Amino acid sequence: MSPENLEPNTAGGPAAEPAPHITVEGFDNPIPEVIDLDAPREGVPLVIDTLAGLERCAAAIAAGTGPAGVDAERASGFRYGQRAFLVQIRREGAGTWLIDPEPFDDLKIINEALSGVEWILHASTQDLPCLAELGMWPDKLFDTELAARLAGLPRVGLAAVIEQLLGFGLAKEHSAADWSTRPLPEPWLRYAALDVEVLAELREELIELLEADGKLEFAEQEFAGILANGIPAPRVDPWRKTSGLHQIRDRRQLAAVRELWVERDQLARKRDVAPGRLIPDSALVAAAKSLPSTVPQLLATKGFHGRAAQREAPRWLRCISVARGLDELPPLHLPTNAPPPPRVWADRDPDAAARLATARPRLQAAAEELKLPVENLLTPDYLRRVLWRPPSDITPETVGAELRELGAREWQIAITAPILAEASLHPDRLPSKDAREKSAG
Repeated sequence: MSPENLEPNTAGGPAAEPAPHITVEGFDNPIPEVIDLDAPREGVPLVIDTLAGLERCAAAIAAGTGPAGVDAERASGFRYGQRAFLVQIRREGAGTWLIDPEPFDDLKIINEALSGVEWILHASTQDLPCLAELGMWPDKLFDTELAARLAGLPRVGLAAVIEQLLGFGLAKEHSAADWSTRPLPEPWLRYAALDVEVLAELREELIELLEADGKLEFAEQEFAGILANGIPAPRVDPWRKTSGLHQIRDRRQLAAVRELWVERDQLARKRDVAPGRLIPDSALVAAAKSLPSTVPQLLATKGFHGRAAQREAPRWLRCISVARGLDELPPLHLPTNAPPPPRVWADRDPDAAARLATARPRLQAAAEELKLPVENLLTPDYLRRVLWRPPSDITPETVGAELRELGAREWQIAITAPILAEASLHPDRLPSKDAREKSAG
């Protein structure tokens, strides 16, 4: 359905009259002059929080037609983990449904209602993990954010894409709200419903753009790849993602960060609060660097203030004491088979540096010709891995096989494997060290 044909509503929804067209800078297609999308077509739905309501919801969704717009709201920064506190679904013939997952063990009944239905999500990799926790996983996917990237749109946030392609202004003022709040305020519910209001229309517009440029198959391969990859495995040593950990150069201090992080994580899980609301990462790093031995010293450490710091001070000191007494300390860095940072390639392996310096501008030119970001043409990590240690027998086929093993899509391989093979077989001459240093300076 085009935006001009959306039905008006008494709550101030989009107007039915076609709007005059304007042109977005950097994007050729004319779009309607921006109209604020400030209310759902059928009004703000009631939140489903009973089994009877959930059954009605499932029946309505199953009876609907076409793809389903799906979204989830989390309480990142407020609650522990990334679970969904609201799930929004809209499907033609079923309307919009807002579901509170908290009263239910799972939402498998909704997943069954959507069996065989294409789900439309924006930035799907953000929401799929929390939906999977509820027993929800799509059989088929359309990601409007990824489609917008492949289509070459200059801005790919949901509000920006809706504005560029449909001409509606979508407010995002509640995106960082604490969605664990109960009851949820009506303005938040209106915002949540609007997030799925025009996803079906947006999908149609994006398909049209992708088809026009011969890139719809690219998108379909990407969507299928996301589903095939599933949910990423838990990170090894998640404490190593502590912000500011690069400041630690001593293994004893590193052990202190680990002990503090694990203790904070366990306490945060127990209290169902975001770990950073107890003690920020910066405070963990500061305490690990100074290794205080008394409560006053700990509370004088930068960032150790507030209720959790003072009330739980003995807990944090015990962690530091444990780290002090450890015989076996964690290594500063985990073993990895990843190539070194590109900035050191010229010194460590000039041939590899020449391959990379040759391939990069050629990939950039190919991406510009296709009107898509170069990182979507080929994942930078794949590029570095193949060029750091290329196959012994370099051909487009052998390079393609390595890219495929890493996880590249077939459309990416078809375009980039010949470029990488040629750059590996006939690299441009690498500038001298003096020239590189002069250029860097």
